[in-house]
Amino acid sequence: MPFGLRRDVLRPSDSSRADRVTYVELFFDLVFVFALTQLSAYLYENQTPLGALEGVIMVLALWWAWVATTWVTNWLDPVRLPVRGAVIALAFVALVMSISIADAFGERAWVFAIAYVVLQLGRTGFIVLATWRHDREAAFDFTRVFIWTAAGSVLWLVGALLPLPAQLPFWAMALGLEVIGTLTGFPLPMMGSMDMGRWDLSGAHIAERSALFVLIALGEGLLVTGFAFVDLEITVETTTGMVLAFFSAAAMWWIYFDHGERIGSEAMEDSDAPGRLARTAYTFVHLLVIGGIVLTSVGDKELLGHPEEQSLSAVITVLGGPLLFLSGTLVFRRLLEHRWVTPQVAGLIGIVAVAAVSPLLTPLGVGGASTLVLVGVAVMETVDRVRRGRRSGG
Repeated sequence: MPFGLRRDVLRPSDSSRADRVTYVELFFDLVFVFALTQLSAYLYENQTPLGALEGVIMVLALWWAWVATTWVTNWLDPVRLPVRGAVIALAFVALVMSISIADAFGERAWVFAIAYVVLQLGRTGFIVLATWRHDREAAFDFTRVFIWTAAGSVLWLVGALLPLPAQLPFWAMALGLEVIGTLTGFPLPMMGSMDMGRWDLSGAHIAERSALFVLIALGEGLLVTGFAFVDLEITVETTTGMVLAFFSAAAMWWIYFDHGERIGSEAMEDSDAPGRLARTAYTFVHLLVIGGIVLTSVGDKELLGHPEEQSLSAVITVLGGPLLFLSGTLVFRRLLEHRWVTPQVAGLIGIVAVAAVSPLLTPLGVGGASTLVLVGVAVMETVDRVRRGRRSGG
């Protein structure tokens, strides 16, 4: 029996569907609202060095699962029934993975590991099956990815069977293997490495998908903060914390969407090697942006729960989120515009300055200062855009 799907399900390059983000892709993203909520709760309850390390692994795993699926739906057309069915099946597996986040380093480690492995192998195996008859070069590329993913899957499964001191290194090595493979083109004996520079991708599609995930992460932060607020007594401190959380989220939205998001789409379309640019700007750099938003939601919850209790963990969570976010947007803009964007640089300096005086402030004061920094960056970003004669993207 011939291998591969007989029906061509590749995303068309000569129609309006070439760049379109479909509703089934948005349905897949909905699962990650829950996943990010679970992750924020886990980070809030485990504000220790070990908890931070576990949180980093969870953030990397969730992001890798999401962004790799985004690459697949950039190749394949989700309007086609086989692809739509595959995306829905992957969404269910992602839901199982998300449910196990709270105890991924405990009794449900095996559930998380199996779900993650099924998601990664199932998605990659499907695109090999879908492209084999219709784009053999792409099929060979994703065969390389499948073999590397299978090797990493062994580490995930073995780690899930071991106690925590051994589980962490195995899972870290599994993620490291995926990152190395992506950076090196998944080289294999006799096959060599794949060349992402020749990939003809839809820059508009990847840029919009990534922007929508940023929006989902911001919404998750407001969701977590809102649920925390309604469980508390309404006081000046809790009300102030809620207001700061909202304006921090609004400022981050403004910083990302006022100008930077549209530049990403334009740069992808103009690039001679959109695959390489997408790998750097959206697979790696956007991880800083998402990590910053998630950590900011943890900091917002910390302000609501302990507005007057000074602690190192409170300072780290409240300032760490904006620091990661601004670092991500700064590097993102540097890649796309080949310049260091002044507002983000000023914002990073401002966050460092707040950290320097944080021993003199309550957590609520630290949160207020970091919010002012983010709002200031948003204002400077818009002023810079207007002076340069660029239109708004949001």
